Amino acid sequence: MMSGAVPQSAEESRPRSATSTRQAVLGAVEDVSGSTRRIADSLSLIEARQAGISGRANGVFTPYVAYGSQQLKWLRTALGGANQLAHAASEVDDPDMELALLRLSGPRLEASMSGALLLSAWLDYLNLVDVVLQKYPLYSVEQLLVDTDRVHKRLDPSMTALASLEPEQVEATAGTLPGVMGQLTREFHSTREAVRVATERGGQVILAAQLVEMLVMAPTMKLTLPRLPPAAPALLGVGLMVGTDGVMMGTQVVVSAEWVEMMRRLVQAGVISLPAVSATVRIHAGQVMMSQRHDELPQSVRDALGEGPEVRGMHETGKAGAGMAQPPRHHVLPREHRKWFEQRGFTGEMSIDQFCVRMEQAHHEALHGGGSWHLGRQWPDEWNQMIMKVLRDAETDAGRMLTRNEILRIAAKNMKRYEIPMTFTPWRGR
Repeated sequence: MMSGAVPQSAEESRPRSATSTRQAVLGAVEDVSGSTRRIADSLSLIEARQAGISGRANGVFTPYVAYGSQQLKWLRTALGGANQLAHAASEVDDPDMELALLRLSGPRLEASMSGALLLSAWLDYLNLVDVVLQKYPLYSVEQLLVDTDRVHKRLDPSMTALASLEPEQVEATAGTLPGVMGQLTREFHSTREAVRVATERGGQVILAAQLVEMLVMAPTMKLTLPRLPPAAPALLGVGLMVGTDGVMMGTQVVVSAEWVEMMRRLVQAGVISLPAVSATVRIHAGQVMMSQRHDELPQSVRDALGEGPEVRGMHETGKAGAGMAQPPRHHVLPREHRKWFEQRGFTGEMSIDQFCVRMEQAHHEALHGGGSWHLGRQWPDEWNQMIMKVLRDAETDAGRMLTRNEILRIAAKNMKRYEIPMTFTPWRGR
């Protein structure tokens, strides 16, 4: 949570801050959606072919093409969830609750950003396999199948972790993404080189040279950030170039001013983490920057994002990986009244399970009247008893069911009174 604000100006800027953050979330959703649409179109073209990787003679490769399409499903779901949360946030009239809802979209955004990059790399590899099957018969189909399975096994653990949308898993995976992308890039070039050697040994030197020419500029292997707009570019360095061996070279990036501003807003609002942005930038910047620590950004990018505490304070936020016990997750909207809340619009991405807050054990017990919940429920100021009474009294006064946004406004007011941080994390039934 951000604190230490200047009282008057901070209060005045909150609505504007929430609005700009919501616009940044929607912009990021659209940016990644564009990538997934391009991936989907390319996969459709591969699946429609009568020869190569989708041909009947090579049916053993079909599951690997289908794998790409399967990953698109969770990517679209994650983007749809982020989009829904952003629109739901726009209807909330409490600025703190609005920002809290936008932060809930963070894991979905981080997962989809990372997943789209990995899926682009997988698409590049499928295109390589497709070309080899159609034009390079001197390379063993059996060996190509082994190669493809090995690449799939390198990719799948990261994809599975991202698809979970668990904040800790997404954060950890985003941090390791440059290393994974480095492995996938090396696998791509290793397979291409093996095919080239086999083709040369078969006496087809010209065809072998064409392979290098054809695939040295595979889309993901020459990654760039979003295209520069016609005006107001932010040039962070001199860009990238591809060496003769097809490996990216260069230590600086060219990005658009809009993309930098969008990332800055999301990081400073606590929607996405700087390590996730760092990983994305370093992947786009190529292999040289992949060797840097996962939680560092180039100085030029740091300057563009803004040298504030959010940028300086890069660190791993998950505790599970370090073997530390997870603090309790408090349901702000009581679980035993789930049906009551569902009748008032808390379903899907806005389920009450989204509105959980991590807190220290002592604070959590105090909210519920001490260590014994049976005794605690007899205390009228126990959180569950209090919030349900306040909500039901409000409905009685209104003479109708409360809307979802009215409930959130009342919850926000009482969270502040009970000093419950407005930083939500999903509950997954554990």
